[in-house]
Amino acid sequence: MAMILVMDHSGDTRQSFDCEDSEQLAWANARFAELTSDGYTAVVRKSSGEAVVVRALDPTAEETLFYPRLVGG
Repeated sequence: MAMILVMDHSGDTRQSFDCEDSEQLAWANARFAELTSDGYTAVVRKSSGEAVVVRALDPTAEETLFYPRLVGG
């Protein structure tokens, strides 16, 4: 099972999906598109611990973390 983690003002939301199930994979791709179009940044943590920004869903990644755009001023 792969995991989508969404960080927001209330904490985080975790949603798992089975990358072998075509319906769940389609849902995950749609969710990825929705979040990134809303301004979230998507990152995948590599085995070395490094976080890498991704522009498309990697269904082989164990976790994809989405965090909102930071606003300063």
